[in-house]
Amino acid sequence: MVCKILSYKGQVFGVEPPNFVELVVTKTDPGFAGNTATNATKPATLETGAEIKVPLFIEEGELIRIDTRTCEYMERVN
Repeated sequence: MVCKILSYKGQVFGVEPPNFVELVVTKTDPGFAGNTATNATKPATLETGAEIKVPLFIEEGELIRIDTRTCEYMERVN
């Protein structure tokens, strides 16, 4: 992954990741039939260990796009 490193006189003071990253869901509860039309969410753990809220239809092993500025689910990646 390419990140922007912010420095001043050789001292790093910040790191900016890309606006969007694609990560694999490593752990989440199974979705419930019939709930896919609502905006209901469930917790999911990503391959980095981060935990975010995802729609009920997302399952373990799926690749999803995350907005790194808000740490929110954007879409499922095919």
